Formats: sequence, structure tokens, C-alpha cells
Amino acid sequence: MTISRITEIKASSSKSFDDAIRAGITRANKTLTNVRGAWIKNQEVVVGEDGQITEYRVEIKITFLLED
Repeated sequence: MTISRITEIKASSSKSFDDAIRAGITRANKTLTNVRGAWIKNQEVVVGEDGQITEYRVEIKITFLLED
């Protein structure tokens, strides 16, 4: 029988949502073993005083398998 667990993380990037997602999953893989999936729960941007996007942020739910 396989048992999985879900943990939630936040990641950010000054480049794009895609870059923030990749950074979050890469970082999760350094700590968690058997990462098997991810779900993007939320996306948001930070807008600077000049009206331009300065940061992309994502909330990610990471699914990983528990070891016996």
C-alpha cells in the first residue's frame, strides 16, 4: 500500500510564475524524498510604485510518498 502526504510551500521569483514554480519544486526536492506531484493553489504578484510587476509569488501543494 502506498501512502502519500501533502505539504504546502510558498515560492517567489522576480522573473515569472513559471520560474517561481520551478524554484519551489527544486527546493522541495532538496528536503523531501519521493516528490510525485504539485498543485498550484494560488498565484499573486507584487506591483511596485511605478506600476510594474516586481515579484511573482505562488503557493504550491507538494505531494510526496512516505517511506516505510
